[in-house]
Amino acid sequence: MRVCVVGLGKIGLPLAAQYASKGLSVVGSDPDAGLVSDVGRGRCPVVGEKGLALSIRKAVAAGRLEATTDTAAAVREAQVVVVIVPVGLSPDRRPDFSRLDEAAAAVARGLTPGTLVILETTVPVGTTRRRLGPVLEASGLRMGAGFQLAYSPERVSVGQIFADLKRYPKIVGGVDDASRDAAVAFYGRALEARVIAVRDAETAEFVKLAETTYRDVNIALANELAVYADRHGLDSAEAFAAANSQPYSHLHQPGVGVGGHCIPVNPYLLMAEGPSLRLPALAREVNDSMAAYGVGKLEEALGGLRGRKVLILGLAYRPNVREAADSSTFALARGLEARGARALVHDPLFSAREVEAAGLRPAEPFPPPDVDALVIQALHDQYRGLDLGAFAGCRVVLDGRNALSRAEVEARGMLYLGIGR
Repeated sequence: MRVCVVGLGKIGLPLAAQYASKGLSVVGSDPDAGLVSDVGRGRCPVVGEKGLALSIRKAVAAGRLEATTDTAAAVREAQVVVVIVPVGLSPDRRPDFSRLDEAAAAVARGLTPGTLVILETTVPVGTTRRRLGPVLEASGLRMGAGFQLAYSPERVSVGQIFADLKRYPKIVGGVDDASRDAAVAFYGRALEARVIAVRDAETAEFVKLAETTYRDVNIALANELAVYADRHGLDSAEAFAAANSQPYSHLHQPGVGVGGHCIPVNPYLLMAEGPSLRLPALAREVNDSMAAYGVGKLEEALGGLRGRKVLILGLAYRPNVREAADSSTFALARGLEARGARALVHDPLFSAREVEAAGLRPAEPFPPPDVDALVIQALHDQYRGLDLGAFAGCRVVLDGRNALSRAEVEARGMLYLGIGR
């Protein structure tokens, strides 16, 4: 079996390596010629994905993984095509299909009879059948009769993709029964996880949107309760831990916002057909407001922010991952600067030049002299055991993830601010 993976990004490339590790012949296609060159030489262009560099080296050396910029040619030689290119949001928070449409058109140019095409990108319900299918039919082949088409959502997290591929069941739905069954058979061969077949492609699309929106809504609930706890002088961390001792309570961790490729984006894909869903919309509003809430706590504690210097620790959207997609740091920095503060950003996983390229002020040198406040946004392992005494002049620590010890902060003579604490 020859497999073409369309899109060699931070998820597509590990998928290609995974398929190759199961003995399949894999060609990855991507418009990035430099990335394609690296993969072809057995080099790993993705930083921080556990096991990926070794998997690529082994697969290339064994002749089971190659890469190309010519998607149509790669598809022409494949029996299975897995499409994993991003669908993001436009500035008005509508689905941006531009990269998917471009990839689909390239796949159509190489599509041959009997090929199984599987979409893994997170998309609005109906995209596989109503958008991808018609584009592929430009090949002259009919969906279901000339080629098979299925949807299977990726359910992995950057930094732990190979582990997630093993532990999370693979959800599969097709535009017809034959497409679904073909996709189930493929994943049974390419993965080790259990495969769950659902009724159709639309159900499989809905699964991914529902599970990530569930998390967003529950984080919003935790944030609302944390604001309530602050207002009434309560410690939400203590209360949540006690509440979660009851098996039906699963209160999440509050914080200064929600980042990443999925949780801040997928609710908008779910709501793409119109504002008929009230809770997801409200959850987005609540979670997007938490950075401003944290900035407000700092402003009150410092007696104003104009002329203050505030250091934000962590550009990444979560700890120990070199990825800044929709990181809360951007909203924190904007909020601080709007109130007259000077926001500095440090992250051990990003260079000062990368921080600057993201439109932020890098903290150079580190620790910077004379900061008025610290904000913990992503507590990387490198920050654990951080010497707070090294930050001269710091009076306030905003623990945006409730990850520090209040006693240790206060022992340094600094004011501790948590979210709901």
